[in-house]
Amino acid sequence: MLFNSFEFLTLTIASFAIYYLSIFRRYQVQILIVASLIFYGYANPKLLLLFLFSVLINVISSYSVVYGKRSTQKTVLTIGVIFNLSILAFFKYSPLIGSTFFNAGNGIGAFLIQIPLPIGISFFTFEGITLLVDAYRGRDEAKSENLVIPSLGTHAMHTTFFVAFFPHLIAGPILKAHHFLPQIKEKFFKDIPWEFCYRNLVTGYFLKMVIADQLSQHTFWIQYPYFEVKSSIELIVLLFGYSIQIFADFAGYSLIALGIAGLFGYKLEKNFDFPYISTSFSEFWRRWHISLSTFLKEYLYIPLGGNRRGPFRTYLNLFVTMLLGGLWHGAAWSYAIWGAFHGCALAIERFVKDHGKQKDKAMPVFMNILSGLLVFMFVTFAWLFFKLTNISDVVKYVAAIFNNTHVAPSMSSIAYVLMYSLPVIAYHLLYLSKNLMPDVLRWSNFEAYAHGLMLFMIVTNSGISGDFIYFQF
Repeated sequence: MLFNSFEFLTLTIASFAIYYLSIFRRYQVQILIVASLIFYGYANPKLLLLFLFSVLINVISSYSVVYGKRSTQKTVLTIGVIFNLSILAFFKYSPLIGSTFFNAGNGIGAFLIQIPLPIGISFFTFEGITLLVDAYRGRDEAKSENLVIPSLGTHAMHTTFFVAFFPHLIAGPILKAHHFLPQIKEKFFKDIPWEFCYRNLVTGYFLKMVIADQLSQHTFWIQYPYFEVKSSIELIVLLFGYSIQIFADFAGYSLIALGIAGLFGYKLEKNFDFPYISTSFSEFWRRWHISLSTFLKEYLYIPLGGNRRGPFRTYLNLFVTMLLGGLWHGAAWSYAIWGAFHGCALAIERFVKDHGKQKDKAMPVFMNILSGLLVFMFVTFAWLFFKLTNISDVVKYVAAIFNNTHVAPSMSSIAYVLMYSLPVIAYHLLYLSKNLMPDVLRWSNFEAYAHGLMLFMIVTNSGISGDFIYFQF
């Protein structure tokens, strides 16, 4: 069910209409659970069985981690985490294993490649892990009762709501138990942050429906074999356009999720913070898909040892974390390469920082600009491994950039991509220059007009509706 579909609009309005009625206030959580299960099972109700089974195991495991015998708590935690990872591995990576190590035409190979990928599985399994780990870490503290309350039935209801809450269910942000579960309480209509919701919804729908959906009409040329007939300059511009598209698509989803959650009285964590202004790879990952990068840091990088076991282990931990983060995105070796690219970049950057002679000195402005351009170019090139999951196609695309210099570019296509990329460029530059602008030119003075213009563009100039890119993960 797409966020910009009539079905989703109907579901959200119907849920909102009864949610704040005084006679239903004590059932607010149940109302949102029902809405969330309808949302998730709308296209394929059979997937609800796996989803609910996963939730049930996490309910029992997290409760046992806090209230079970002390001697078994760590064992239960380990089994629960392994269970979540096993579900993710089986349903997400079986086709990759079947096509790589077996004959995909028959036998076990044919069986593995036919296993369906439940939508949102990468997100809800990670949220199950956060619940287990957070409950285990806080089991001796008073706050653990906010995560795993003594009543098993109420805990089951809260856990189901935590994992299923429909604004974030399919593509995040990845929720952390210690941030979301304490928010569960009665909500009141008068407390809705209307301005926050309006700004996030308008900006999110604009990024998705106007920018991402319009750019998708041209970036489809990046697919093999279409790109082979394109000029070198056009191939570069199309890749730039895809970099803008994937940001607009995913950041748009995240902003919509924040806005809808706000309407129901819940605050989700920000998932994007103007990532394309980053002047280093570490900064990029503090700004891009923040909920994933913080998850990887808290639940993988630090448990691996982080930077506490010497320089070499630090570099290795960075690489391994990003390699696994790449594989989390999809069941194809191209995602592993994408993660390895970023892991190498982070490790090399850390090495240079550790051995640099000017660690504490600020870089000149022109060096910051140059560094930002290099980071953006690297990130943009790496998106090829997202768009083209066949590695040989990536090689052919790069070869076409070098070989198609004689092909005449389509100026209309280039102009189209640049035109719809311009709002995202302006979006980042305005943020970057906010402290440099005089008071009369402050963004806040024009924000209302900008949101009005975006709303007008949503109504009059939306592209052909398509799935969010991160739905496949």
